Amino acid sequence: MRTVHLDCARMTDREATHDELARALDFPAWYGRNLDALYDLLTESGPTRLILDHSQALAALGSYGQALLNTLRDAAEKNPNLELTIA
Repeated sequence: MRTVHLDCARMTDREATHDELARALDFPAWYGRNLDALYDLLTESGPTRLILDHSQALAALGSYGQALLNTLRDAAEKNPNLELTIA
C-alpha cells in the first residue's frame, strides 16, 4: 500500500488545491481538476493510504473545503483500497 500525504496548508484556493492533489497523488495530465474528476480517480485507485496533514487549513476554503472532505470520504467509502486519515 502506498502512503500519500496531502499538505492541506498548501490548498489556499481551488487551483492550489488541485495542484496539490495532482502533485501528491501523481495524477495524469488529463486530470479534470474538479471534485468529480477527483472522485473518479480515487474510486479507481489501487491500495492507497491518504493522509491529510493540516486538515484544519481546509476551513479557509469555506464550502469548497467541506465539499472536498466529503468527496474524499465518499471515495474512501466506495473504494475498499483507499484509506483516509484526517490529521
